[in-house]
Amino acid sequence: MASQTGSACLEDYKIQGLPPSAFYISDFVSESEEQVLLDKIQTAPKPRWKQLSKRRLQTWPSDLTKNTLLDTPLPKWLIDPVITRIHSLPLTTSDPQNHIFTDSPHGAPNHVLINEYLPGQGIMPHKDGAAYHPAVCTLSLGSTLCLDIYGTQDDGTIEKKPKWKILQEPRSLLITTGEIYTEYLHGIAETDEEVNLGPTTVSNWELLRSTDGIRDGRLQRLPRTSLTYRDVINVSKLGTKFGIFGGR
Repeated sequence: MASQTGSACLEDYKIQGLPPSAFYISDFVSESEEQVLLDKIQTAPKPRWKQLSKRRLQTWPSDLTKNTLLDTPLPKWLIDPVITRIHSLPLTTSDPQNHIFTDSPHGAPNHVLINEYLPGQGIMPHKDGAAYHPAVCTLSLGSTLCLDIYGTQDDGTIEKKPKWKILQEPRSLLITTGEIYTEYLHGIAETDEEVNLGPTTVSNWELLRSTDGIRDGRLQRLPRTSLTYRDVINVSKLGTKFGIFGGR
């Protein structure tokens, strides 16, 4: 396990000032583990990449069909060290057997969405939806950027400005569950530079590994890759029966 999570529990990484279900671990994987993951992502077969209008992504082990996942295992490089480490991080020291996915339908993430964000690219505020158990773990690789958290107005429309900002460093893991997952939206601004960064604007400022790269509250973006781990609730056995989507 990365040194920061040696004998800790998830409560040690709670982001203060947010609804009490968001956690940030700045050094979840090592630099060498980060590089192995980036190499695996970049050398994946070309058909794995799906080009969207403003970014590209990979979906493992497959896309969802009608909110259902074909029962196909994740490749080992997406399980170890990330899922292994998630399972070894207890919720509290008094309850060392339970982790963030203990109560999920399959007891572990079974789906990984890999997004590549180049400078200037982002994603509109959204919720992850009902296909997933309400717990998500996002591993950031390569560069730092802000995740913006939005509420909704009385008429149901999205607030124009984010309520909170979470700065995600390379090699960090962000975990959201509970109210922050179900009641709020998250998005990434389409910008080349993060601005207005500081202890009063960044919710996880005290949990950051380093703020050395931030100058006058500003930080230039570089290419960033995120791996979003979730447990899809509905799984179909057809994938196993017919042996499809099995190429690893």
